[in-house]
Amino acid sequence: MRVEIWSDINCPWCYIGKARFERALERFPHREAVQVVHRSFELDPRAPQEARPVVPLIAAKYGIGLEQAEAAEQRIADNAEAEGLAYLRSGRDAANSFDMHRLLHFAAEHGRQTELLDALYRANFAEERSAFAPGRLAELAVGAGLEGAEAARVLADPDAYAEAVREDEATASAMGATGVPFFVLDRRLGVSGAQPTDTFTAALEQAWDSRTVVPLVAVGGDSGRDSSADSGADPGTDSGANPGEVCGPDGCAVPRH
Repeated sequence: MRVEIWSDINCPWCYIGKARFERALERFPHREAVQVVHRSFELDPRAPQEARPVVPLIAAKYGIGLEQAEAAEQRIADNAEAEGLAYLRSGRDAANSFDMHRLLHFAAEHGRQTELLDALYRANFAEERSAFAPGRLAELAVGAGLEGAEAARVLADPDAYAEAVREDEATASAMGATGVPFFVLDRRLGVSGAQPTDTFTAALEQAWDSRTVVPLVAVGGDSGRDSSADSGADPGTDSGANPGEVCGPDGCAVPRH
């Protein structure tokens, strides 16, 4: 069974959702038969290359004050730490993630995609030094087990793996995904957002028990569009779960507590 996960390094709910999904996968009895593939999704393809502080970006995105934006970031940090994840509570920044996605496709070819993704998430959400600092991506690639000179060549060539990134994004769009994280199990079952671990467990069990060719069904909320418009599926048929927290072009969901 294949699980594809669309995400962006700039998305804190992708960081949190990955941890929740992996916890569900750890206790799934057929986990050895599950292949996990990480797919590209840029929240803001037009974002500049230079890093900018996150809190002012949140304030501008939602039209709120800096204190409110800081409080929102702290609540996301609380959610991350509840999952055992380190989270930098101040001083985070964000920038264009396209090169990160290109490098992840390169890492996938060398069997190091998960290692690089984890390194990118740690650098972006948990470490003082910015993930977007000059030379930082090449260092993270080496730390994830990739050959430094090859990684540097990929980063120096803006066309390297660019089409692979765009193909992932086009597929997500065709499925109706407008926010991430977005999980698709065997191209049949969709799970939108950083759902609770139990929801991911139920989705894995449902996908495993229904391994026949059926339309895509959304679990745990709308992926951004009613997928039944294309597939005939009823997105609400198989789960009463609430929509999970996602990041989309208009910003990231802010937890109430």
